[in-house]
Amino acid sequence: MHKVLSVVGARPNFIKLAPVHAAIKAVGGFEHIIVHTGQHYDANLSDDLFKELEIPTPNYNLGIGSGRQAQQLGQMIAALDEVMEKESPDLVLVYGDTNSTAAGAIAAAKNGIKVAHIEAGLREYDKLIPEEVNKLLTTSVADLYFCPTKTGVANLQKIGITQNVHLVGDVGIDLISNNLEHIIANKGIFEKLHIIPGQYYFFTCHRANNTENPLALKQILAAIEQLDLPIVFPIHPRTAKAIAYHNLPNPASFQNVQLLPPLNFFDTQSLIRSARMVITDSGGVVKEAYFHKTPGIIIDRQIEWVETVEEGWNRIAGPDCKRILSFTQNWTQPVGHSNCLGDGAAAHQIAHAIKNYLAQC
Repeated sequence: MHKVLSVVGARPNFIKLAPVHAAIKAVGGFEHIIVHTGQHYDANLSDDLFKELEIPTPNYNLGIGSGRQAQQLGQMIAALDEVMEKESPDLVLVYGDTNSTAAGAIAAAKNGIKVAHIEAGLREYDKLIPEEVNKLLTTSVADLYFCPTKTGVANLQKIGITQNVHLVGDVGIDLISNNLEHIIANKGIFEKLHIIPGQYYFFTCHRANNTENPLALKQILAAIEQLDLPIVFPIHPRTAKAIAYHNLPNPASFQNVQLLPPLNFFDTQSLIRSARMVITDSGGVVKEAYFHKTPGIIIDRQIEWVETVEEGWNRIAGPDCKRILSFTQNWTQPVGHSNCLGDGAAAHQIAHAIKNYLAQC
């Protein structure tokens, strides 16, 4: 029996882990060790999500917590090094582009352990973006690449990586697809928030490009204050701290904004599915909105999910008040929808590919 160790630490990692763990269990032949770095330590971003998505309690919780990017990464690598020495896995699985992703990949490579990257090949081509640095670090040491889109495969080919590359689709879409009936039937959140499906915006903002730049954050907040429908805003702890630190207007005081703590996964999906539009800098929300055929306005300057922009379902406004408002007021419904992020079977393809790969090692 092969031992596979998954390194996770943030909400996007957990969402990807859930279908992969289920697929590994279904395929069989693996011992699956789950290590939580503690990057997200808020219960709404971590413990509650594990319960909701039926992910087993992690075998290890390293409790790293927040901190400066390099310091957090270093602490994770050191702690993961000890776990990997003890467990001696055959392969380490890392997910997405968080600090936990890069730390898991580096620690595994330094221990001579094979690395598989789920959500490989995506690029934003700006090394000032922390997630882009994590992508580059992970690609440089990975051995097995699971790409969610054709663009991911093409990006790897550009730098000479063609072996052990698999186009599987996005595992986050698996989770939505497998639970779609529950998401559609979930009406309680609308009653709780007193909103009407199709008559509100779903808004998130958390990326460092926006939260660490007071001018950008001010533009974004000015835009949402002027929108013509109610706004559902589950606020990330980082964003709440940034608003207070920069002494910006508290969106809780805006008449059209419902400011909420981080929501559970299924409530989030129901709200995205029934929103007039989403306004976000989250790559996860961008692709989830695409799946649900909900128009999206991106308040970052670039996005790795380029196919969703090319098809017209998402538009890049950046942190620009006038562009955000213009895009909400002048939206043209896209002609087609190609399901470019996959058909909901990514996790099973990944589990089988890992099994075949380890059999040959």
